[in-house]
Amino acid sequence: MAERDRRTVRDLRRGNRARVLQRLYFDGPLSRQELGPATGLSSGSISNVVTELAAERLLEEAGVVDSDGGRPRTLLRVAPSGALLIGIDIGETRVRVELFDLSLTELARTERLLAQHGHDVERIVAHVRTGVAHVLRDAGADPRELLGIGIGVPGIIERDGPEGAVVHGQTMGWSAVPFEKLLRAAVDIPAEVPLFIDNGAKTLGQAEMWFGGGRGTGTAAIALIGSGVGASVIHGGEGGTLDENQRSSALEWGHTTVQMRGRRCRCGSIGCLEAYAGAEAMRERWQEAGGPLPADADDETALAALLAAAFPPPGGAADPVAVALLDETAECLGAAVADLINLFLPERVLLGGWAGLLIGPHLLPDIRRYAREYALRHTGARATVEMGRLGPDAVTVGAATLPLTDFLARGGTRPLPPPPPDNAPPSRWAPSPT
Repeated sequence: MAERDRRTVRDLRRGNRARVLQRLYFDGPLSRQELGPATGLSSGSISNVVTELAAERLLEEAGVVDSDGGRPRTLLRVAPSGALLIGIDIGETRVRVELFDLSLTELARTERLLAQHGHDVERIVAHVRTGVAHVLRDAGADPRELLGIGIGVPGIIERDGPEGAVVHGQTMGWSAVPFEKLLRAAVDIPAEVPLFIDNGAKTLGQAEMWFGGGRGTGTAAIALIGSGVGASVIHGGEGGTLDENQRSSALEWGHTTVQMRGRRCRCGSIGCLEAYAGAEAMRERWQEAGGPLPADADDETALAALLAAAFPPPGGAADPVAVALLDETAECLGAAVADLINLFLPERVLLGGWAGLLIGPHLLPDIRRYAREYALRHTGARATVEMGRLGPDAVTVGAATLPLTDFLARGGTRPLPPPPPDNAPPSRWAPSPT
């Protein structure tokens, strides 16, 4: 009974800390008086929690505000310097690694291009290892201050086995890759620093829901358009909150069929959305149509040239082949967006990813028009189709929210290091001070 009581008190304390931290993170700065109704906690509980979190350097003062006839009220906020986070985007064309403070302000970044070696697993693990070391060194950061490392990858993630997250990425040639185990063995970080691996479209979606175009919506579908195509759907909550009822899922949207007996997709099937709307496929279609591209042009160079041909400066003549190719792309995307709308009933559909950000300003009106034509009238009328707002770093920001979510849910407590295996050599890292 005593152990059960101790566990209950400990859980209650952690829950109170989580309520305060989350409200200050998403809605702060707030005064102690405002935290009461915002969290449902008593003034005594607020005082105890604030004192604890401030002593741990997780909260700081953020100025004062006048109150009606009373003493000025001190505002509190989550201290940006309270901890560090790393977000990593394993993309189609590069590995991007970014170091953030607790407010998700970027402190350092590095990129490693993948064109020469493709998605060789050992090469990507090496890129992650050197990238993490690079950003920590550039910022003069102590790895023991890390809350965790979040990683967005293409493909399907399984977490049920003993090796941690396993990645199935058919278009990358990854079959049951024990990615978490490989990273844990390679990356030089303390044992207690957790790794969080998820689908890149899903991390993009979480970033947009917290800080971007999905904020304020109950359900949103977020498309990631790069060399390949993916999407995520997030249900529940109103964006920018931690909600126990929130559900998110990554979709292999790029491999839904948009053309019967259509083009061969790199997944091996035919008529996939990715075979028309992915940047790699657009490059191939432009080359097949005789577009003036060097044979070794990469996807980003080719897409920029295609857009320049279809949308020349004032006074220039648009290339009709480029215009027709992009109109077909817009129709395929519009039809696939209509499928998202009909299936998941989102309030908002957001287009993101580096290629989506390039084509969106030119094709968004047509994508919206085709989506209305293909969607059911009622579902189509209640959904808006917009651009994502976070730019090309959205996947890394979203990846960094994975350890941040865990940290906020645990009330600002850090995970304990796992026990070392038998006969393991001493770790170079001392236990985390917090």
